[in-house]
Amino acid sequence: MKTGKKWQKIRNEIKLKSVAADLLFDVVGSIFYAAGIYTFAGDAEFAPGGVSGLALILNYLLGLPVGTVTLLFNIPLVAVSYRAVGKMLLIKSARTMVISSLILDLLFPLIPVYSGNRMMAALYSGLFMGAGMAVFYLRGSSSGGIDFLALAIKKKKPHLTMGVITLLIDLVVIVLGWPVFGDIDAVLYGVASTGVSTIVIDKILYGSGAGTLAIIITDKGGRIAERIGRTAKRGVTEIPAVGGYTGIKKDVLLCACSKAEAHLIRTAVEEADDRAFLMFTETSEVFGEGFRAGDGRK
Repeated sequence: MKTGKKWQKIRNEIKLKSVAADLLFDVVGSIFYAAGIYTFAGDAEFAPGGVSGLALILNYLLGLPVGTVTLLFNIPLVAVSYRAVGKMLLIKSARTMVISSLILDLLFPLIPVYSGNRMMAALYSGLFMGAGMAVFYLRGSSSGGIDFLALAIKKKKPHLTMGVITLLIDLVVIVLGWPVFGDIDAVLYGVASTGVSTIVIDKILYGSGAGTLAIIITDKGGRIAERIGRTAKRGVTEIPAVGGYTGIKKDVLLCACSKAEAHLIRTAVEEADDRAFLMFTETSEVFGEGFRAGDGRK
């Protein structure tokens, strides 16, 4: 009994630390993200891609608060994509969306906006937005919006890649800036901002091409492997094992993935077996089917 209570206490402490870390990353990521949207893009008369770009357009036309509009746009996107996203990612992302919206509407209106060169505004908007989204992704969360919609479309149209889907949606939003802001430069600056954001996310998440190896110890190997294949579209190698202390048969699963996919792997494991032991270790290079040399991505 005492041993059981001790382990339960340790698990509770680990969960509490994990929640605290999630909140810290949400706040830091939201500050970066809000700086990109409000401080740099807000007064430069262009719309970066995504839901935040739409919110900026409505802010320009009607004066509506960017954070609140972004949150309202995300509600129907969550409704249509919750099956594709998964429960854990949805819960984390909902918290991230609320925190980022509050910081956008309550904190950043108190900070002066950048009103200098539009190209510099576009570049720094992309830099800060990309950094913010990467911080969210590092903790298995998301700012919602286009991420959710792209996952839902991917499920319906599996032949399309996530990159193509996201790019097409972003371009629609960016082009809307042309009639709203009144010049073609609004489109060019929106493209520049989105391009920089994508590069920053890649550099932070993928580094110089490092990959991630997930090591999972469980007694529900088949269920977890099926869930990973369905959620993250990654293959799994299953190795039979025996617990050294308990003597109980276990399955050891190995799954190579990118850092951006790690949160999908974690979500799949937690949903299939909440008692599984999961470790992530970084690999300097990943080669083979599904990966490019020195890239670590599909």
